[in-house]
Amino acid sequence: MALASTVEVVLGSIAFGIFWVLAVFPAVPFLPVGRTAGSLLGGLLMVIFRVVTPDQAYGAIDMPILGLLFGTMVVSIYLERAHMFKYLGRLLSWKCKGGKDLLCRICLISALSSAVFTNDTSCIVLTEFVLKLARQHNLPPRPFLLALASSANVGSSATPIGNPQNLVIAVQGKIPFGKFFIGILPAMLIGVVVNILLILCMFWKELTISKTEEEVMEEGVVQEEVLSHKFSPARMSHTPERNATPGKKAEEGMMEEPAAVEDGISSHRFSPARMSHMTPEVVHGNDAEKSSSRTNGFTKPSLQVSDVKKLLAKKTLILKTCVYIVTVGMLIALLMGLNMSWTAITAALVLVVIDFKDAGPCLEKVSYSLLIFFCGMFITVDGFNRTGLPGALWNALEPYARINHASGVAVLSLVILLLSNVASNVPTVLLLGGQVARSAAAVSPEDETRAWLILAWVSTVAGNLSLLGSAANLIVCEQARRSQHYGYTLTFWGHIVFGVPSTLIVTAIGLPLIRG
Repeated sequence: MALASTVEVVLGSIAFGIFWVLAVFPAVPFLPVGRTAGSLLGGLLMVIFRVVTPDQAYGAIDMPILGLLFGTMVVSIYLERAHMFKYLGRLLSWKCKGGKDLLCRICLISALSSAVFTNDTSCIVLTEFVLKLARQHNLPPRPFLLALASSANVGSSATPIGNPQNLVIAVQGKIPFGKFFIGILPAMLIGVVVNILLILCMFWKELTISKTEEEVMEEGVVQEEVLSHKFSPARMSHTPERNATPGKKAEEGMMEEPAAVEDGISSHRFSPARMSHMTPEVVHGNDAEKSSSRTNGFTKPSLQVSDVKKLLAKKTLILKTCVYIVTVGMLIALLMGLNMSWTAITAALVLVVIDFKDAGPCLEKVSYSLLIFFCGMFITVDGFNRTGLPGALWNALEPYARINHASGVAVLSLVILLLSNVASNVPTVLLLGGQVARSAAAVSPEDETRAWLILAWVSTVAGNLSLLGSAANLIVCEQARRSQHYGYTLTFWGHIVFGVPSTLIVTAIGLPLIRG
């Protein structure tokens, strides 16, 4: 694309620059409005500066990506309520044989769960659990937090639903779910193993700290805390969710435990006005005789608390099973090549219908701010592309970044790594995706899919380079810092010392394994 007029180039660059500053530094002092508002501001400035028309701005919003993102959010919320992550957390602590065993488990579970539930979700729900396990084993939290965040990023590269940039690549590149998965899976598996080995080598001594007698006594208390740990709902947003209010928690009754329901039943008192209804009543012990009232010769039926508990436990089990079946069905449909957006939305609505109650409390947990952020970003990046500046820069770089030879792949990977940490990975994919794919297709049409997959792999692993490289890193850092009982501060330098070598080595080892 040729360069636009000088005025459009300057104004478009200003609008994109404002978007970039607010996206990378959402609390910047002179305009602390956050990422979502910054994204909308960038899109609005593109329209006000006449870089794009209003119709072009609406056309730039990619609805299939938003639909897929919304659907996977809702499915993840129902999986959260079905205690999926609670079971994954217990798997971490089951028969654990020390720090090295625990670290390997964290890496594997984080990677696998991120491929299915997104890296942000995995990090939100597992961070505090990992802190508790580190305390239980009297080990420093840092290697385990690094393992959680880095493995979540690497694992999320394997599927289109693993992270937002993969969603963009799969939709814009028209790559079926199965082809995407098979193309990156070998690189992801080797990358996770290499990442584990790097963490073990770097923190070998810290992972072999012996326990004192007092710490062994304390372990029993912490073990109980670990087993009783309750996860907070996952919002899949760039920032961790605030604690839910008690009233709001009460609305989320689909997967409520029978014990909690029993407490509610035990404390419930019926008002006299309701005594005329012929609905069953709950009775307790000696109150059974008082609960039977005769009206016109008929005795009102009664239910014991134990019967209610059994019914509620059976209902909960059925609902959980349905959630898991629907999720597996969604993954099978995606692997069969069905439309990803409508498959995810269909699975989400099936779960809403199965729940058979007002879906408002569940849908309130969807991160609509993230969806709005994407809308503004689509408009902003489309406007910046229309200035012709990204195209001109790519034309100068393209002869050295062709993927039909090793040196070209290396140059392209370094560019993606740099841009992903400077401009964030999703804008990088939107800016480079079309250019890289067209360049590869011009040399060999078979290389177009491989070019998209290389972009997915490198832009995702690039998130491990620094603490600011991905939202998953920031989530782990914030969750750990705000933990009430196990607070730990993961510093920028504490992360980058591991992040730089891990990113470069994992990226380099994975690139030859990617197949289009």
